[in-house]
Amino acid sequence: MNRKGGPWNLINWVKKQKLLVVEAIKYNNCSYLEIDDLWHALHSTFNMAQDYQVNTDILNEIPDKYSTSWPSFSREEFTSSIAKCNNSSTPGPDKLLWSYLKTIIKDNSCLDKIMSITDTCFELEFWLSHFKTSLTIIISKSNKESYDSSKSFGPIVLLNILEKLIEKVIGKCL
Repeated sequence: MNRKGGPWNLINWVKKQKLLVVEAIKYNNCSYLEIDDLWHALHSTFNMAQDYQVNTDILNEIPDKYSTSWPSFSREEFTSSIAKCNNSSTPGPDKLLWSYLKTIIKDNSCLDKIMSITDTCFELEFWLSHFKTSLTIIISKSNKESYDSSKSFGPIVLLNILEKLIEKVIGKCL
């Protein structure tokens, strides 16, 4: 199908749009929208502050971050959370199905590894980049007269199954 006819003309809302300027950086009561003006404002501000002495003692007054420890997750929390998951759901970017994960965690050593990953993420306050990966699929909504607006389509976001399991366990704990 050529690009002149058919569905290519229907999705004109995906073209690049000019966004409205809501707020601008101000310097000397003037709004700066152009990159040269922004650079001039930054350069002038830096030059004014360059010889200014900074008292770092104020940093000593900031209290230490209050830290709490998250209790380790239990086997029961994982097994009960995964038991409620539907085996027919669509897999995410990792292509792992709930039925596979249910089989995997029947092996206690595999479940221990998953629990260890989860506990370590909380201990280090670091969420693995693998868990942040998602896949977005745009599907058309049924019974629409016209498909030339964004309201005629809906996104579905697919997440990694292991991340979804961990989020279910966290949600249950909260």
